[in-house]
Amino acid sequence: MAGQRRKARTIAFQVLCEINTVGHDLDKALGHLLEESNLSAANASFARELASGVVQNQNEIDQHIRRFAPAWPIEQLPVVDKSILRLAIYEILLDNRVPTKVAINEAVELAKTFGSENSARFVNGVLGAVSTLVNK
Repeated sequence: MAGQRRKARTIAFQVLCEINTVGHDLDKALGHLLEESNLSAANASFARELASGVVQNQNEIDQHIRRFAPAWPIEQLPVVDKSILRLAIYEILLDNRVPTKVAINEAVELAKTFGSENSARFVNGVLGAVSTLVNK
């Protein structure tokens, strides 16, 4: 199950990157990635809910990024880091389906896999600060 959830989260992250870089719409990006994924219906739904939740709440999420990473203008953040932060902040502050530590750990794993040398440390630091807003 955890492997499928991680794969679903990775797809949501890839969708966010695709939307951010080439401007595809959410459904188009999700459609082709989910088609290739072999995810269960429940995990495909999880990926879809994560990606659409981030897109629907992006302005609010970006305010948190601006607050907790003030030295990094959001427009200048690498797409990978920005997408990971958006996904994790959505999970931590708005979705509340997984414990905060799980959301942070998953985000750090995405950063290690897809980000630059410093991405994991940066993502962990920002999300550690964001997590202070949660009463868990």
